[in-house]
Amino acid sequence: MSANKTLSEVIAETGDEPSPLYKQVKQGIINQILHGHWQPHQRVPSESELVSELGFSRMTINRALRELSTEGYLLRLQGVGTFVNEMKAFTPMLEVNNISDEIKSRGHFHTSRVLLIQKQTASDSQAMQFNLRPGSQLFHSVIVHYENDNPVQLEDRVVNPEVAPLYLQQDFTKTTPFAYLSQLAPLTAGEHTVEAVIANEEEQRLLQINKTEACLQILRRTWHQEKVVTCARLLYPGGRYKMFGRFQK
Repeated sequence: MSANKTLSEVIAETGDEPSPLYKQVKQGIINQILHGHWQPHQRVPSESELVSELGFSRMTINRALRELSTEGYLLRLQGVGTFVNEMKAFTPMLEVNNISDEIKSRGHFHTSRVLLIQKQTASDSQAMQFNLRPGSQLFHSVIVHYENDNPVQLEDRVVNPEVAPLYLQQDFTKTTPFAYLSQLAPLTAGEHTVEAVIANEEEQRLLQINKTEACLQILRRTWHQEKVVTCARLLYPGGRYKMFGRFQK
């Protein structure tokens, strides 16, 4: 994409598939931001300027800018203008997604480092979580996920061998546990809790954060039919991640 293309040209290029006009405007602006043509803190055209340039209604432009502000792409300052926000990556609050797909959707590249992958004996609490007998065998992996070489997630996962007997044989530098388990035993139910925590010293080192930075922690358990597939603790550096969710009546 050429750096001197206007927003209207970008929208024309990305508008092959029928979609509401406000979504076309949103995607055009997002493309300008992701390709670096609109830089953080840069003032973006006003509603009136966009109406004039694109030929869409003020209602359409307003909705696009409002949603982009809610999603964190833009910062709107009353009486001052609208600016490109300093972007943080986000993790969907009500969805269960593949970290690799999230990163690629932002136009970035994903890599991972496997710190541990082994068998372990279930503790009493783990046995209860998996509906297994204490002392049963489980699989345990710890992986750091990187976005453009920056650590953005520490994944500490325990897996049910009854569901994924070949889990330890997978190369999780080429795929992710989520992708592998989703193919093997598609998610039919899940639960998670979310809270802010302070990482321990080892976690701070792995995520390259200081001791005062809070982290976003998600504890997630998922099922395939009647069996618990996995319990995972996902730790995100708070300075690089935020959560986003939307609902509609």
